[in-house]
Amino acid sequence: MCGITGYLNRSAEPSSNVIIRRMTDSIAHRGPDGEGHFVEENIALGHRRLAIIDLSPAGHQPMMTQNSRYIITYNGEVYNYLELRAELEAKGHRFHSKTDTEVVLCAFEVWKEKCLERLNGMFAFAIWDRAEKQLFLARDRYGIKPLYFAQTKEAFIFGSEIKTILAHGGIEPELNKPGLFEYMTFQNYFTPQTLYKNIELVP
Repeated sequence: MCGITGYLNRSAEPSSNVIIRRMTDSIAHRGPDGEGHFVEENIALGHRRLAIIDLSPAGHQPMMTQNSRYIITYNGEVYNYLELRAELEAKGHRFHSKTDTEVVLCAFEVWKEKCLERLNGMFAFAIWDRAEKQLFLARDRYGIKPLYFAQTKEAFIFGSEIKTILAHGGIEPELNKPGLFEYMTFQNYFTPQTLYKNIELVP
C-alpha cells in the first residue's frame, strides 16, 4: 500500500511546499519507506512509498519520464507489467528501475489514456503533463485502490484518502446525508459520493 496526493491551483497561484508536505504527512501510514514531492508552478504532487517490487532509490516517486515531460504519483500493482515492459523495450524505451510504476508511466507516454486498456491490476495514479499543463487521474476498473477528489473555485485536490484532501485546507468538512444513507443501507458506495459534501470518488 502506497499513498498518493496532490492539487492543482486553478489560477496561476504557485503551489506550496508546505501544503503538499502537510497533505503527504497525513497519509504517512500508507508508506513508511519514503516520501516524495513535486512542486512546480500551480501543481503539486505527493507520494508515500511502501517499497515492494524495487526496493532501491530508483523507485522513488513522484517519478519523471526521461524527457522530463510526464510526472506520476502511483499506488498499486500491475500484474502484467513485465509483458508491457518487454513490449515497450521493443519500441526502443529503456528503463532505469524494476518498478511497475515506471512501466505505467512509460505506457502513458506511448499510449496516453488508452494505456488503461492494457493495465491488468489494481491501481490509482495521477500523471501531470508539463507540456500540455494537464492532470490525468485514473483507478482500476473494480475500484480496489481508492482515489478521492474535490473541486473548489481555487483548486482541484485529490488523494488516496479523504484526510489528505482535508489536510489541504481548502475544503471544510461537511456531512453529505445522501452519502450517509447510501453507506448505512449497503455498507458500501455504488456511486461517486462519500460521507463528505464536495468530496467524491473517482469512478
